[in-house]
Amino acid sequence: MGKQPNLYTFGDLDGLAKTLRAYILQCQQAGLERHNAFKVAVSGGSLPNTLAKALLHRGNGSTDDIVDFAKWEVFFADERAVPLDHEDSNYRLLKDELLDKIPEDLGKPTVHPIDLKYLDDVQELADQYQEELMRSFAAKDSVKLPIFDLLLLGCGPDGHTCSLFPNHELLRESDAWVAAIEDSPKPPAKRITLSLPVVTHGIKIAFVATGDGKAGILRQIFDTEEGRSLPCGLVNEGGAEKVSWFTDAKAVKGVGYPKRGSL
Repeated sequence: MGKQPNLYTFGDLDGLAKTLRAYILQCQQAGLERHNAFKVAVSGGSLPNTLAKALLHRGNGSTDDIVDFAKWEVFFADERAVPLDHEDSNYRLLKDELLDKIPEDLGKPTVHPIDLKYLDDVQELADQYQEELMRSFAAKDSVKLPIFDLLLLGCGPDGHTCSLFPNHELLRESDAWVAAIEDSPKPPAKRITLSLPVVTHGIKIAFVATGDGKAGILRQIFDTEEGRSLPCGLVNEGGAEKVSWFTDAKAVKGVGYPKRGSL
């Protein structure tokens, strides 16, 4: 048995946010030591709201409890092929919930949205976003895969993450960094997403899953054989001990997999 993902669980969202903050700051410090930047991929859903809860307060004043947003480079783990001000846009969600609320003295992150020129051609939109990654992570022919310092992900009720859906052919994509999807089972149909190898290649991978609506799928992902073939299960398998789940008690009700309450 190889090393396994970490499953952290907390009594409430405040406890989760506090520990998620400490975890993100550890990842930030490692990124700054590695390349004087913190390269993060973020997905949508309820995650930006939880990130705001974790990151926007002042902390305890110590030097290791400062979110240095000026050093952050933020990419989108997936994005919908819609304008940036559209209600389905992950960029808009992150902007409304987190980016616009960052206090000035914490600095502003560098954010990489999609190029709106290509909204009508999803494959070109994906290719252009891959080019954006290449500019930050070195040319594709010099590195096989980009290495994010941290990917912050959610888990759908069907076990999907990013825009990687159960039994979809994109789960087998092994060459592209960014893939196009035109038949998403969840609207809107047209999206782009990081590929599974890019996700599992990250230095650290964090899932945030809260609420009793997640209990059934988390039981499946952690406690059943078939759950291992779901997108979240594939990330668990490919990322192993690099993967950490941050959950509340409701989300892991009935989950038999060993849980921890602190980093």
